[in-house]
Amino acid sequence: MSNNRSIIINEKTPLLMLAGPMFFELFLNTMLNNVDTLMLSHYDEFAVGAVGNANTIMFMMNILFNVIATATSVVVAQYLGAKHYDKMNMIYTLAVVVNLVIGVVLSFAFCMANPLIMDLLHVSPEMRPYSMTYIYIVGGGGFIMAVFNVMLQILRCNGYTKIGMRVTFAINLINIAGNYLFLYGPLKSLNMGVAGVAISTVAARAIAVTAVIIFFYVMKIGRISLKYLKPFPSGLLLKMVSIGLPTAGENLTYNLYQTALLSFVNGMGNDAVNARAYCNTLISFAMIFSNACAMSTQIITGHLVGAGKPDLAYKRVFKTLRTSLPITIALATTNALLCRYSLQLFTDNSNIIALGQMIMIADIFVETGRCLNMTFVNSLKAAGAFVFPLIAGILCNWCLGLTTGYVVGVAMGFGVAGIYAGTATDECIRGLIVMRYWYKKKWYGKAVVDKTKATETEDA
Repeated sequence: MSNNRSIIINEKTPLLMLAGPMFFELFLNTMLNNVDTLMLSHYDEFAVGAVGNANTIMFMMNILFNVIATATSVVVAQYLGAKHYDKMNMIYTLAVVVNLVIGVVLSFAFCMANPLIMDLLHVSPEMRPYSMTYIYIVGGGGFIMAVFNVMLQILRCNGYTKIGMRVTFAINLINIAGNYLFLYGPLKSLNMGVAGVAISTVAARAIAVTAVIIFFYVMKIGRISLKYLKPFPSGLLLKMVSIGLPTAGENLTYNLYQTALLSFVNGMGNDAVNARAYCNTLISFAMIFSNACAMSTQIITGHLVGAGKPDLAYKRVFKTLRTSLPITIALATTNALLCRYSLQLFTDNSNIIALGQMIMIADIFVETGRCLNMTFVNSLKAAGAFVFPLIAGILCNWCLGLTTGYVVGVAMGFGVAGIYAGTATDECIRGLIVMRYWYKKKWYGKAVVDKTKATETEDA
């Protein structure tokens, strides 16, 4: 039996109890991801675009790590909702061990493919050395994030969302301190630049994963031990892979589509690349509220579906949207109105600022569609409907987003703002499609675990 000490999550759980800490966690995590951009902007402008290119690749790696992490969130939430506590330690161990192995393999593979990646992205000669250095160091330590992602999902599904916020705050301080040491402080004489920033990022992540593992044991949420994998639960692993692959496929196709758009932007010159990097920094702050609400609703939906209460899950998702959508639109609009001034935090290049203003106007429509997508897609996954979001993603990304982005941005000459117009077309139409799927209740009966007994077979 598990010593599980999860916080009870049901239809009465206030959204903000989960979303509040997750909002601050995402906010701080956004700060961590973007503090490199801000600090590097005063060090070397070419380094900013280079790290922006590298982070696109890092995001792709993170998607692959999330095959098991996403499945963990669904399985843990539904099993806890169904009160199958006796299987939790096995699920925890399986998720951590498998993702660690995947992390090591992918970290090695991305480092080996680094030169090829630079060629495919058409990275400029000025930015190429910086991008490659960042990928070698941060990508080489990618397995740390693989474990961190799984542990964070386990803690969230057990109701412990505040720990993510606290850990992220701590690693922000560590990362900022490390960046300062290498860029402006006592270690500046080493002239490591981007390499120093990358080392700071990896060190902060290593401390973070150590912290969440310690918390997991201190709170007696469960245990992780290879003894829980004897006999090896191959049936459960296959089930988790079948859950995670469609989700990873959806995210992967989206990232590949964004990478294709990035190759268009790289062909527009360094100003366009830097405008995209700076604007993405500002955009990330606009989307975190709706993202926190969507992630929290996913946890609640998983618990309700696992407990055999799909009707309550159905209503809860629309209730979330009534809160998140207006606030998301307001944040994106504020971003567009203030970007003329906020972009000056990064650069005094008037051409970059002008490009950024056009991008931020287009982003109002991007964020509207993205809010719909995050809310309904996350809830569909929590309910066990994994394939439909993948199909909708592939069709809308490549048939709408890429085509519109190329036509408006490249063929019609609207530049980088036209690329974002393509993304807005994709997000809005896809958001309406997945909302209709949820509204029609086509996800009913797709739960991973039955209320009375587990449906998965743990043995081969």
